[in-house]
Amino acid sequence: MEAWITDWMNQFGYLGVFLLILAENIFPPIPSEVILTLGGYMTTTTSMTKIGIIIASTAGSVIGAAILYGIGKLLDVERLEKIIRKYGKFLRLTIKDIHKADAWFDKYGVWAVFFGRLIPLVRSLISIPAGMSKMNFALFLLFTTLGTLIWNTVLVSVGAAVGDNWDVIVGYMDIYSNIVYALIAIGGIAFLIWYFKKRD
Repeated sequence: MEAWITDWMNQFGYLGVFLLILAENIFPPIPSEVILTLGGYMTTTTSMTKIGIIIASTAGSVIGAAILYGIGKLLDVERLEKIIRKYGKFLRLTIKDIHKADAWFDKYGVWAVFFGRLIPLVRSLISIPAGMSKMNFALFLLFTTLGTLIWNTVLVSVGAAVGDNWDVIVGYMDIYSNIVYALIAIGGIAFLIWYFKKRD
């Protein structure tokens, strides 16, 4: 996989970085950790610069996030209400539950978007509830850009600093991602247990 990413970036340069990150945001085929740290390393072996890769990757992330925001907007609360009316009894969900979740996102959505951009898996998915709740698009773009810029800058800089050992960083990022996935799974199970106990 690394060879393919390297060939792609060697051939297309910053455009290659932009397209890889854009694709990773919409339907993650390759973790951004691999693309960004490898991109950072490539600044030591090609004419590409850290600033250039950070700008290209951030642009790809933001456009990908905007597309998912648009998808979320199509799946707005009104549409969800129709689904809940039809299938809610099977899922044990009510219209009130949907409005509670929407109200929570209205209150904390800006920070959920910002910090969500720093968490694997959540990074892409957070854009959908933002669109569903019709979060102010300018605010969404601002906090998406800020969170993404931090993530991209750190990984590109680390990749450039460690050089040939960039894959070691990817290994550590895999551990970080697996811990996050485990915590999300545990949190989801704990929430479901709490939710169903509360409903009974």
